[in-house]
Amino acid sequence: MYVDCRFGQLHVHTAFPSNGGFDELVPLICIHPSPLTGRVFRRLLAELGQDRSVYAPDLPGHGESDSPEVAPAVAEYAAAVGDMIDTLRLRQVDLLGHQTGSLVAADLAVSRPGQVRRVVLAGVPVFDAKEREAFHRHPWPAPAREDGTHLAEEWQRIRRWRAAAAPARRIGQALAAGLQAGDAASWGTAAAADYAAGERLPLVRQPVLVLRPKDEFWDMTPRADALLPEARRVDLPEQDAGLLDTGVHEVVRYAREFLDR
Repeated sequence: MYVDCRFGQLHVHTAFPSNGGFDELVPLICIHPSPLTGRVFRRLLAELGQDRSVYAPDLPGHGESDSPEVAPAVAEYAAAVGDMIDTLRLRQVDLLGHQTGSLVAADLAVSRPGQVRRVVLAGVPVFDAKEREAFHRHPWPAPAREDGTHLAEEWQRIRRWRAAAAPARRIGQALAAGLQAGDAASWGTAAAADYAAGERLPLVRQPVLVLRPKDEFWDMTPRADALLPEARRVDLPEQDAGLLDTGVHEVVRYAREFLDR
């Protein structure tokens, strides 16, 4: 479906129970990593959508959603998802954010404490000053180059954080999502790098579950422990950046255990 937001329209991937969305559990909103799209949740939607409405928007500038004119901050991405909540007239929601999407989910929880009930964060990019500076020197995905070398560079970056057995088609799908985003491909990670996590994360008052796969944010995620002292963290060292693909059954198990309370 498409819904209105402050940047135009959001394209939203959805799943609903067979009863048409009535008398089910609290709706779940899933927020994707950059530069991917809500499609990354396709397997999770099929599982969790059996007993609750699930919405996975393409963030502004990603997938089929309209793009802002300038790069948004995390709070602006969160506000766009909030516009979706208002458009759909959802009274209460749970959130699941992956990587950069985890910060968007956290900020949405801070800004809407009366609507957001529980929050799952998978891979939390809490940058320090040195990492922030390094990202801005060499943003990723790399900007397009005339000779196409950025394509091989991005392929190898994606491959580095996937299991050796990950099929090439999955790498290609992730690469294609970044190409589709164009100049907006690095906006989400830039927003995450500049996010004042030390100030904002402690403002989250909802129950929080943190999942820690062995992805590019493996070393950053434990920094959230001091910022979210009441959160429960589960380490998933056997999983990687393909968590929502190869590790979806673990995510569903932990999410159900946490959300179905």
